[in-house]
Amino acid sequence: MMFEKKRPLRVLIAKVGLDGHDRGAKVIATALRDAGMEVIYTGLRQTPDMVVNAALQEDVDAIGISILSGAHMTVFPKVVQLMKAKQMDDVLLTGGGIIPDDDMQTLNEMGVGKLFPPGTLTSEIAQYIREWVKENRSF
Repeated sequence: MMFEKKRPLRVLIAKVGLDGHDRGAKVIATALRDAGMEVIYTGLRQTPDMVVNAALQEDVDAIGISILSGAHMTVFPKVVQLMKAKQMDDVLLTGGGIIPDDDMQTLNEMGVGKLFPPGTLTSEIAQYIREWVKENRSF
C-alpha cells in the first residue's frame, strides 16, 4: 500500500505599505516554519498587487499580512478585491497587528479571516491556519 505524502502547507507572510517594522512578521514566519509549514516572506514595502501575485506564483494556501501602520482598512480590502478578481477563493487571508476590534469585525465581514493582535501565541496562529486550510482547500 502506498501512502501519498501531503505537501506542507504554504504560507506567504507579507508587509504591505510603508510600515517598516518587520520583527513580528519574521517571528511569525519562523514559528510557522517550525510548525512544519513552508513560508515565503516577501520582505518590506510590498503593494497589495505584489502580495497577491506572489501568492499566486507560489501557490500558497494562506496569506498573512502583518500591519502596524494603521492602514489595515485600506490594505486588507484591496487584497480581498485582488484575490476575488483572480478567483483565489480557497486561499486564506489572515494577518495581525494593531487593529481595533471594530475594524477586525468589519474586515472579517469582507472576507478576511481571523486577525491576531500582538501577543497572540504563535501556536494559536499555526493551528488556525491548519484548520482553515483543512476545511477550505482540497489537495
